[in-house]
Amino acid sequence: MKPQDILKEKSSMWIFGYGSLVWKPDFTYKRSKIGFIRGYKRRFWHGDNFYRGDKEKACTWGVAYEVTDSQIEQSIQYLNMREVVLGGYVTEMVEFIPQEKGQDTLTALVYIATSDNPIYLGPASDKEIATQIAICRGNTGHNIEYLVRLAEFMRLYCPDVEDDHLFSIEAAVLNIFSDCGGIRPRDQKALLFTAT
Repeated sequence: MKPQDILKEKSSMWIFGYGSLVWKPDFTYKRSKIGFIRGYKRRFWHGDNFYRGDKEKACTWGVAYEVTDSQIEQSIQYLNMREVVLGGYVTEMVEFIPQEKGQDTLTALVYIATSDNPIYLGPASDKEIATQIAICRGNTGHNIEYLVRLAEFMRLYCPDVEDDHLFSIEAAVLNIFSDCGGIRPRDQKALLFTAT
């Protein structure tokens, strides 16, 4: 189902984010829930200097945002520009499983990077990915910020979830900078995010 089809059918919808959307959605939403989707893994295999997803048998943790009424059209327009036009993503509808026990699963829209994307780089070692992150900066900021904020989110809101790929790349980036005085992870209280 395409996002424009959803607009015709619903007065509210959920959008799942697993990268920068967990800490910077940049659209208005009614509420949010932390949880995961099955069948996808988060990977740094996309050449536009953002943290992207790859379909595999796994779980990807993030945040689902409920948008209602006029928020639906506005958020879809914004995200289609941000994720599809500029990022080369495709959209899929997925089952979102909330972290909080006893809540029903939700159907959510997710933006996914695939190997068909012209800026798909494919697998690389943690050290190669860390080197790329350390030197790259885009229009929305430095890749190190993206990596560190995502790792902060996982530690703060999903402390029992081990994301080996994310944390090993974070360690490799921090190792690159250790010889020049290092960089320290941000204060966990500084992460401005509230889930409801």
